[in-house]
Amino acid sequence: MPSIETLPFGKTGHESSRIIFGAAALAMMKQERADKTIAMLREAGVNHFDVAASYGDAELRLAPWLRDHRGEIFLATKTGDRTRAAAAESIDRSLERMGVEQIDLIQLHNLTDDEGWEAAMGPGGALEALEEARDAGKVRFLGVTGHGTRVARMHLRSLERFPFDSVLLPYTYMMMQNADYAVEFDQLLSLCAECGVAVQTIKSIARRRWRDEDQSKRFSWYEPIREPEALEKAIHWALSREGVFVNSSSDGTLLQATLDAAARFDASVSNAGSDPLDTAMAAHQSALDLEPLFVPGMDGVAM
Repeated sequence: MPSIETLPFGKTGHESSRIIFGAAALAMMKQERADKTIAMLREAGVNHFDVAASYGDAELRLAPWLRDHRGEIFLATKTGDRTRAAAAESIDRSLERMGVEQIDLIQLHNLTDDEGWEAAMGPGGALEALEEARDAGKVRFLGVTGHGTRVARMHLRSLERFPFDSVLLPYTYMMMQNADYAVEFDQLLSLCAECGVAVQTIKSIARRRWRDEDQSKRFSWYEPIREPEALEKAIHWALSREGVFVNSSSDGTLLQATLDAAARFDASVSNAGSDPLDTAMAAHQSALDLEPLFVPGMDGVAM
Protein backbone atom coordinates (compact mmCIF):
# COMPACT_ATOMS: atom_id res chain seq x y z
CA MET A 1 0.00 0.00 0.00
CA PRO A 2 1.48 3.42 -0.93
CA SER A 3 2.43 5.55 2.07
CA ILE A 4 1.58 9.14 2.85
CA GLU A 5 4.55 11.48 2.66
CA THR A 6 5.97 12.96 5.86
CA LEU A 7 7.71 16.29 6.43
CA PRO A 8 9.31 18.05 9.38
CA PHE A 9 6.57 19.87 11.29
CA GLY A 10 8.30 23.20 11.45
CA LYS A 11 11.05 23.30 14.06
CA THR A 12 9.32 20.87 16.43
CA GLY A 13 11.54 17.94 15.47
CA HIS A 14 8.53 15.80 14.54
CA GLU A 15 8.14 14.21 11.12
CA SER A 16 4.39 14.57 10.57
CA SER A 17 2.30 12.91 7.91
CA ARG A 18 1.27 15.52 5.35
CA ILE A 19 -2.33 14.51 5.98
CA ILE A 20 -3.19 15.55 9.52
CA PHE A 21 -6.30 14.00 11.01
CA GLY A 22 -8.93 16.68 11.59
CA ALA A 23 -10.43 15.04 14.67
CA ALA A 24 -13.59 17.14 14.49
CA ALA A 25 -14.77 14.06 12.56
CA LEU A 26 -14.99 12.26 15.92
CA ALA A 27 -17.26 14.86 17.50
CA MET A 28 -20.53 12.94 17.11
CA MET A 29 -19.16 9.41 16.66
CA LYS A 30 -19.82 6.54 19.02
CA GLN A 31 -16.70 5.02 20.53
CA GLU A 32 -16.75 1.87 18.41
CA ARG A 33 -16.72 3.83 15.16
CA ALA A 34 -14.10 6.22 16.53
CA ASP A 35 -11.83 3.28 17.35
CA LYS A 36 -12.17 1.93 13.81
CA THR A 37 -11.46 5.36 12.36
CA ILE A 38 -8.28 5.72 14.40
CA ALA A 39 -7.15 2.24 13.33
CA MET A 40 -7.70 3.20 9.68
CA LEU A 41 -5.66 6.37 10.13
CA ARG A 42 -2.75 4.58 11.74
CA GLU A 43 -2.76 1.88 9.05
CA ALA A 44 -2.50 4.66 6.46
CA GLY A 45 0.46 6.19 8.26
CA VAL A 46 -1.20 9.27 9.75
CA ASN A 47 0.77 10.20 12.86
CA HIS A 48 -0.58 13.67 13.68
CA PHE A 49 -4.06 14.27 15.16
CA ASP A 50 -5.61 17.73 15.47
CA VAL A 51 -8.56 18.14 17.84
CA ALA A 52 -10.10 21.03 19.81
CA ALA A 53 -11.86 21.57 23.10
CA SER A 54 -14.93 22.71 21.16
CA TYR A 55 -15.22 19.60 18.95
CA GLY A 56 -18.03 17.91 20.86
CA ASP A 57 -16.85 14.61 22.34
CA ALA A 58 -13.80 14.31 20.07
CA GLU A 59 -11.23 14.59 22.86
CA LEU A 60 -13.09 11.92 24.83
CA ARG A 61 -13.16 9.61 21.80
CA LEU A 62 -9.37 9.77 21.55
CA ALA A 63 -8.81 8.89 25.20
CA PRO A 64 -9.19 5.07 25.08
CA TRP A 65 -6.71 4.75 22.21
CA LEU A 66 -4.28 7.26 23.70
CA ARG A 67 -4.13 5.23 26.89
CA ASP A 68 -1.88 2.65 25.19
CA HIS A 69 -0.60 4.54 22.12
CA ARG A 70 0.16 8.09 23.24
CA GLY A 71 3.73 8.01 21.92
CA GLU A 72 2.68 7.06 18.39
CA ILE A 73 1.26 10.43 17.37
CA PHE A 74 1.80 14.16 17.53
CA LEU A 75 -1.22 15.37 19.51
CA ALA A 76 -2.65 18.86 18.98
CA THR A 77 -5.68 20.56 20.46
CA LYS A 78 -7.07 24.09 20.66
CA THR A 79 -8.65 26.56 23.04
CA GLY A 80 -11.10 29.22 21.95
CA ASP A 81 -10.79 31.12 25.22
CA ARG A 82 -9.20 34.56 25.17
CA THR A 83 -8.33 35.16 28.82
CA ARG A 84 -5.47 33.66 30.80
CA ALA A 85 -7.71 32.03 33.41
CA ALA A 86 -10.20 30.53 30.97
CA ALA A 87 -7.50 29.24 28.63
CA ALA A 88 -5.61 27.65 31.53
CA GLU A 89 -8.78 25.85 32.58
CA SER A 90 -9.37 24.75 28.98
CA ILE A 91 -5.88 23.23 28.71
CA ASP A 92 -6.26 21.33 31.98
CA ARG A 93 -9.69 20.10 30.90
CA SER A 94 -8.30 18.86 27.56
CA LEU A 95 -5.51 16.97 29.35
CA GLU A 96 -8.08 15.36 31.62
CA ARG A 97 -10.53 14.51 28.83
CA MET A 98 -7.85 12.86 26.73
CA GLY A 99 -6.20 11.21 29.72
CA VAL A 100 -2.72 12.45 28.85
CA GLU A 101 0.00 14.24 30.78
CA GLN A 102 1.20 16.36 27.89
CA ILE A 103 -0.14 17.83 24.65
CA ASP A 104 2.31 18.35 21.81
CA LEU A 105 0.67 21.47 20.37
CA ILE A 106 -1.87 23.84 21.91
CA GLN A 107 -3.39 26.40 19.54
CA LEU A 108 -5.32 29.63 19.95
CA HIS A 109 -8.47 28.75 18.03
CA ASN A 110 -9.78 30.99 15.24
CA LEU A 111 -7.91 34.13 16.27
CA THR A 112 -9.01 36.39 13.43
CA ASP A 113 -11.02 39.27 14.94
CA ASP A 114 -9.32 42.38 16.27
CA GLU A 115 -11.06 42.42 19.64
CA GLY A 116 -10.32 38.76 20.33
CA TRP A 117 -6.73 39.18 19.17
CA GLU A 118 -6.12 42.10 21.50
CA ALA A 119 -7.62 40.18 24.42
CA ALA A 120 -5.71 36.95 23.79
CA MET A 121 -2.36 38.60 23.08
CA GLY A 122 -2.53 41.33 25.70
CA PRO A 123 -2.02 41.39 29.48
CA GLY A 124 -4.03 38.67 31.18
CA GLY A 125 -4.70 37.07 27.82
CA ALA A 126 -4.78 33.46 26.66
CA LEU A 127 -1.23 33.60 25.32
CA GLU A 128 0.04 33.92 28.88
CA ALA A 129 -1.76 30.68 29.79
CA LEU A 130 -0.22 28.90 26.81
CA GLU A 131 3.28 30.02 27.79
CA GLU A 132 2.71 28.98 31.40
CA ALA A 133 1.43 25.57 30.29
CA ARG A 134 4.54 25.14 28.14
CA ASP A 135 6.82 26.15 31.01
CA ALA A 136 5.03 23.65 33.27
CA GLY A 137 5.49 20.82 30.75
CA LYS A 138 1.78 20.46 30.04
CA VAL A 139 2.29 21.37 26.37
CA ARG A 140 5.35 21.43 24.13
CA PHE A 141 4.54 23.86 21.31
CA LEU A 142 2.20 26.80 20.66
CA GLY A 143 0.18 27.61 17.55
CA VAL A 144 -2.60 29.77 16.19
CA THR A 145 -5.49 28.92 13.86
CA GLY A 146 -8.12 30.79 11.89
CA HIS A 147 -10.83 30.90 9.23
CA GLY A 148 -11.99 33.60 6.84
CA THR A 149 -10.41 35.99 4.38
CA ARG A 150 -8.49 37.97 7.04
CA VAL A 151 -6.72 34.98 8.53
CA ALA A 152 -3.41 35.18 6.66
CA ARG A 153 -2.84 38.83 7.57
CA MET A 154 -3.91 38.13 11.17
CA HIS A 155 -1.43 35.25 11.38
CA LEU A 156 1.28 37.59 10.10
CA ARG A 157 0.31 39.98 12.87
CA SER A 158 0.41 37.15 15.42
CA LEU A 159 3.86 36.07 14.29
CA GLU A 160 5.10 39.64 14.69
CA ARG A 161 3.85 39.52 18.28
CA PHE A 162 5.04 36.03 19.25
CA PRO A 163 7.14 33.21 17.71
CA PHE A 164 4.40 30.61 17.32
CA ASP A 165 5.41 27.13 16.20
CA SER A 166 2.53 26.63 13.76
CA VAL A 167 -0.32 28.32 11.94
CA LEU A 168 -3.48 26.88 10.42
CA LEU A 169 -5.69 28.47 7.74
CA PRO A 170 -7.80 27.69 4.62
CA TYR A 171 -6.03 26.79 1.40
CA THR A 172 -8.16 25.79 -1.58
CA TYR A 173 -8.20 26.45 -5.29
CA MET A 174 -11.26 28.67 -4.91
CA MET A 175 -9.85 30.67 -2.00
CA MET A 176 -6.70 31.36 -3.97
CA GLN A 177 -8.75 32.92 -6.77
CA ASN A 178 -9.17 35.86 -4.38
CA ALA A 179 -6.14 37.95 -5.35
CA ASP A 180 -5.81 39.66 -1.96
CA TYR A 181 -6.04 36.39 -0.07
CA ALA A 182 -3.52 34.76 -2.40
CA VAL A 183 -0.98 37.55 -1.86
CA GLU A 184 -1.36 37.42 1.92
CA PHE A 185 -1.23 33.61 1.96
CA ASP A 186 2.00 33.68 -0.05
CA GLN A 187 3.48 36.30 2.30
CA LEU A 188 2.59 34.15 5.29
CA LEU A 189 4.03 31.01 3.70
CA SER A 190 7.30 32.80 2.94
CA LEU A 191 7.64 34.06 6.50
CA CYS A 192 6.84 30.63 7.93
CA ALA A 193 9.44 28.99 5.69
CA GLU A 194 12.00 31.55 6.80
CA CYS A 195 11.22 31.11 10.50
CA GLY A 196 10.55 27.35 10.59
CA VAL A 197 6.86 27.70 11.39
CA ALA A 198 4.68 24.75 10.36
CA VAL A 199 1.76 25.57 8.02
CA GLN A 200 -1.42 23.53 8.31
CA THR A 201 -4.17 24.00 5.74
CA ILE A 202 -7.87 23.27 5.98
CA LYS A 203 -10.98 23.00 3.78
CA SER A 204 -9.09 21.35 0.89
CA ILE A 205 -12.17 19.40 -0.26
CA ALA A 206 -14.76 22.13 0.33
CA ARG A 207 -17.25 22.50 -2.50
CA ARG A 208 -19.27 25.44 -1.18
CA ARG A 209 -21.55 26.45 1.67
CA TRP A 210 -24.70 24.37 1.96
CA ARG A 211 -27.64 25.57 -0.09
CA ASP A 212 -31.12 25.58 1.37
CA GLU A 213 -32.43 23.20 -1.26
CA ASP A 214 -29.75 20.58 -0.63
CA GLN A 215 -31.16 17.82 1.58
CA SER A 216 -28.01 15.67 1.74
CA LYS A 217 -26.81 14.37 5.09
CA ARG A 218 -24.50 16.91 6.63
CA PHE A 219 -21.32 15.86 8.43
CA SER A 220 -19.55 19.21 8.09
CA TRP A 221 -20.70 22.83 8.15
CA TYR A 222 -19.90 23.14 4.43
CA GLU A 223 -20.74 20.89 1.51
CA PRO A 224 -17.67 18.82 0.61
CA ILE A 225 -16.55 17.58 -2.79
CA ARG A 226 -17.76 13.98 -3.03
CA GLU A 227 -17.06 13.18 -6.69
CA PRO A 228 -14.01 10.86 -6.48
CA GLU A 229 -11.87 12.34 -9.24
CA ALA A 230 -12.53 15.91 -8.14
CA LEU A 231 -11.80 15.05 -4.51
CA GLU A 232 -8.47 13.50 -5.47
CA LYS A 233 -7.50 16.49 -7.59
CA ALA A 234 -8.39 18.85 -4.74
CA ILE A 235 -6.18 16.91 -2.34
CA HIS A 236 -3.34 16.79 -4.87
CA TRP A 237 -3.72 20.50 -5.60
CA ALA A 238 -3.29 21.31 -1.89
CA LEU A 239 -0.42 18.86 -1.38
CA SER A 240 1.36 20.27 -4.42
CA ARG A 241 2.14 23.40 -2.39
CA GLU A 242 5.59 22.62 -1.05
CA GLY A 243 5.88 22.39 2.71
CA VAL A 244 2.22 22.59 3.72
CA PHE A 245 0.19 20.04 5.66
CA VAL A 246 -3.43 19.22 4.80
CA ASN A 247 -5.93 18.63 7.60
CA SER A 248 -8.69 16.18 6.76
CA SER A 249 -12.35 17.21 6.70
CA SER A 250 -14.74 16.87 9.61
CA ASP A 251 -16.82 14.70 7.26
CA GLY A 252 -15.52 11.29 8.30
CA THR A 253 -17.32 9.55 5.44
CA LEU A 254 -14.68 11.01 3.10
CA LEU A 255 -11.66 10.15 5.22
CA GLN A 256 -10.72 6.93 3.42
CA ALA A 257 -10.96 8.64 0.03
CA THR A 258 -8.77 11.45 1.35
CA LEU A 259 -6.15 9.01 2.64
CA ASP A 260 -6.18 7.07 -0.64
CA ALA A 261 -5.75 10.29 -2.64
CA ALA A 262 -2.85 11.40 -0.45
CA ALA A 263 -1.15 8.03 -0.80
CA ARG A 264 -1.33 8.36 -4.59
CA PHE A 265 0.18 11.85 -4.57
CA ASP A 266 3.62 12.05 -6.14
CA ALA A 267 5.44 15.25 -5.18
CA SER A 268 8.06 14.66 -7.87
CA VAL A 269 5.54 15.22 -10.66
CA SER A 270 3.22 17.79 -9.01
CA ASN A 271 4.09 21.42 -8.41
CA ALA A 272 1.96 24.18 -6.97
CA GLY A 273 0.40 26.21 -9.73
CA SER A 274 1.18 23.55 -12.32
CA ASP A 275 -0.98 23.76 -15.41
CA PRO A 276 -2.41 20.22 -15.21
CA LEU A 277 -3.68 20.62 -11.63
CA ASP A 278 -4.95 24.17 -12.15
CA THR A 279 -6.67 23.12 -15.38
CA ALA A 280 -8.27 20.16 -13.63
CA MET A 281 -9.51 22.30 -10.74
CA ALA A 282 -10.89 24.91 -13.13
CA ALA A 283 -12.83 22.18 -14.91
CA HIS A 284 -14.21 20.88 -11.59
CA GLN A 285 -15.08 24.45 -10.61
CA SER A 286 -17.36 24.63 -13.61
CA ALA A 287 -18.75 21.09 -13.38
CA LEU A 288 -19.42 21.11 -9.63
CA ASP A 289 -20.18 24.80 -9.21
CA LEU A 290 -17.38 25.26 -6.68
CA GLU A 291 -17.47 28.41 -4.57
CA PRO A 292 -15.06 29.91 -2.02
CA LEU A 293 -16.22 29.26 1.54
CA PHE A 294 -15.17 32.73 2.60
CA VAL A 295 -15.53 36.06 0.88
CA PRO A 296 -15.02 39.54 2.34
CA GLY A 297 -18.00 40.37 4.52
CA MET A 298 -19.00 36.70 4.93
CA ASP A 299 -16.26 35.10 7.00
CA GLY A 300 -18.42 33.48 9.64
CA VAL A 301 -18.49 29.70 10.07
CA ALA A 302 -20.56 27.17 11.94
CA MET A 303 -17.82 25.96 14.28
